[in-house]
Amino acid sequence: MKKTFFIFLLLPFFSFAQNGFVITGNVSGISDGDVKITSVQEEAQLIAKGTVKNGSVSVKGNVPEPGLYWITLGNEQPQHVFLENTAIKINGSKKDIKNLKIEGSASHKDFDTFRKIFNPLMGELSGKAALINRENNEAKRTNLMRQYDSIGKAVQTEIDKFITAKPASYVSPFLLFITAQIEDNPGLLEQRYQKLDESIQTSNVGKSLASYIEYNKVGAIGSVAPDFTQADATGKDITLSQFRGKYVLIDFWASWCRPCREENPNVVAAYNKFNTKNFTILGVSLDREKDAWLNAIKKDGLAWTQVSDLQFWNNAAAALYRVQGIPQNFLISPEGKIVGKNLRGSELEAKLCELLGCN
Repeated sequence: MKKTFFIFLLLPFFSFAQNGFVITGNVSGISDGDVKITSVQEEAQLIAKGTVKNGSVSVKGNVPEPGLYWITLGNEQPQHVFLENTAIKINGSKKDIKNLKIEGSASHKDFDTFRKIFNPLMGELSGKAALINRENNEAKRTNLMRQYDSIGKAVQTEIDKFITAKPASYVSPFLLFITAQIEDNPGLLEQRYQKLDESIQTSNVGKSLASYIEYNKVGAIGSVAPDFTQADATGKDITLSQFRGKYVLIDFWASWCRPCREENPNVVAAYNKFNTKNFTILGVSLDREKDAWLNAIKKDGLAWTQVSDLQFWNNAAAALYRVQGIPQNFLISPEGKIVGKNLRGSELEAKLCELLGCN
């Protein structure tokens, strides 16, 4: 079963502020024209506009809070600037536009530090992710995944170092946002958020981060599994909590989902091995055609309880668990807490062996 790995991108976020900024300097070789400061959202908003003439740069404006923006000099490729309301100097040349020297903004200085540390690591992660997604040989994929995990651990170490050293920097919550996908652990993210200075926690980006954490706690490991009820193939209502006292794997899948169908033999093997050890599975299908759903159950030999509201991506249980893609699963303890998620292939068997024993 292939496991999808994400290519990490700089995630945009909103900034807020007080006094104005003034950016001046000289960038040799740049054609005369406009200087534009725009937001980093997909639909960029113009924040400020100035001029560049004979290489001399001049632009001023106001941001409510330090944050990441684009600065575009004439017709050149936009470059990142971590802007704050202060006097900022920018110098460089058209030949080396990607390495402009930006001084005066303490936030941009921290952003430069961030880039030097994390850009190489993110590049390595993205490279490994691409290789993993293309590799069909299971042994080679396993080796690549070990390498990926090793780089991921290095990223986690550097995150803790950065926010410990710079708790009052606006780059710290930015860092936590863009690395959140690497370690899907809202609890850890919350611990790091609590280490930030109060001024950052109460800033707009800090509040956005707090909201993001609260949203992602739903379905997180260690949280209580939200209860739900859906009908099985006969129309009988099945409720998750009726399995209380057993380990339950909630398995979100669909007949039309090829990766799900490829993963089903692994799920079947786990069920056959552990169903006598206080373990069961509750399949939740994102199908919309009942016949296709039932035929897939029969063809794949899925012997456990299956439910669906036949609402496709609007499946109520999937929405409750914030399911964005399938296959996806959640392992629930006898007490009703989530103790594992997205367990694929050998990972599922290993986790069940850990909890239930393999003898």
